[in-house]
Order: sequence, then C-alpha cells, then structure tokens
Amino acid sequence: MQRTILDWRKVAMAGAVALGTLAVPGTAGAVDDSARIRQGYKIAPVKLTIGNRNRALVGLGSYIVNAQGGCNDCHTNPPYAEGGDPFQGQKTKINTAGYLAGGVPFGPVTSRNITPYKNSRPAGLTFREFRRVMRTGHSPNKRGILQVMPWPVYGNMNERDLVAIYVYLRSIPAIRPQSGS
Repeated sequence: MQRTILDWRKVAMAGAVALGTLAVPGTAGAVDDSARIRQGYKIAPVKLTIGNRNRALVGLGSYIVNAQGGCNDCHTNPPYAEGGDPFQGQKTKINTAGYLAGGVPFGPVTSRNITPYKNSRPAGLTFREFRRVMRTGHSPNKRGILQVMPWPVYGNMNERDLVAIYVYLRSIPAIRPQSGS
C-alpha cells in the first residue's frame, strides 16, 4: 500500500483558493495595491457577491479584469450595451446582461463563458485548471493550445494576480452558456 504525503502548503493554498480567502503577502490592506483595489470596486460593472472571499483580492481582480486585462472585449458579446460604445464616441456602458458569458466569434473559435456558471467556478474550472490555462494556453478540454487567447501575456502574471482574477470571477453573476458556448 502506497501512501501519498501532501505538502501542507499545497493543501492550504487549495483550500484558501476554494474559499477565495487566500492571504497572499501584499494583498489585504497593502498600501501599494489599495488604489487599485478601490478602483476595481468602482469599475466593477456588475453586482458582486463577496461572501467570505477576501475583499482585497476581489477588488484587485476587478481592477485587473476591467482596467488592465480587457477581458470584456473578447468574453462579452457584444462588449458594450446599446448606446454605450466608446468607439462610437458614446459614454462607455458595459453589456452587463452578457458580461463575460463568451460568445464572441474569432474565425473558427468562439470565446468561452468565464462566469461561475458551473460549480460556482469561472468557466467551471478549478483554480489549478484556470492557472494552467492562463500560464500555458492549453485548453481545459485538452483540444490544443488556445490560439486567440493572449495567454503568453497573462502567463507572465504573478500568482497573486492570477488568484485575484479567479476570486473576482467567482464573485460575478453566473450566466448560463448559450448553445455552443
């Protein structure tokens, strides 16, 4: 009989990520991130469900997703609500009804729904699967490398930022995928 010994750090990280309460150095109350966290809450286009999640990580994740990552541009179809398209000189208004629910066609592929619609997880992914997608570009369904997703850029993010994105995505409203999403 073989016994598996788990590294306590991996067990603690998995549990904290599952709850969204990871205490990563430099998060809660960090002076260097406080402005980004506040801005993340200001610009979150949808009502957030925080629960017992780390508020600093949710705010930081919102900042990364909504101010830096441009996730809405590819994962919301259409990205802007009627009369709210900044590219047409209108005041920006995000399409909250389809926020991050995917459906944007890019040639033969369509962007994924990254809301927590399945098991309360973004795109139905565990943090480990999410991190693998973001770092390597390998599709979670093992069908090759994501050709459109800018994973080479996101793969350079530090662990705290990836955790913050994941925790934020767990805090947004779930939208059931449309057929083909």
